[in-house]
Amino acid sequence: MIKSTLFFLATIVSVGVMSVPASADIGKGQKWYVKSCKACHGSGVKGAAMKTQDQWDELFAKGGEIIIKKHLGTNAEVFFNGDSFKSQAPDLRDFLFEYGSDSGTIPPC
Repeated sequence: MIKSTLFFLATIVSVGVMSVPASADIGKGQKWYVKSCKACHGSGVKGAAMKTQDQWDELFAKGGEIIIKKHLGTNAEVFFNGDSFKSQAPDLRDFLFEYGSDSGTIPPC
């Protein structure tokens, strides 16, 4: 009885852990924003507030194709077309989304 109960609980915990989606790291996104975006878009407070949360979602949808297009012909074009952006995009998106103009929160940078 105890073994079957423990197995059942372990199974539930395992399924629960596996069902939680991997999420990006807002703190890492903030660091990437400061490193890659701040020079043109200002502090995180200013940059994140440039768009609403829905607008940030749209810009980063489909691998960020809209935000990539918006940076064509700028100094940031190489970054947005490179592997760095692809790897950083989820964190950067979550940072900008978290502090979008309609979020009610202000980033600490």
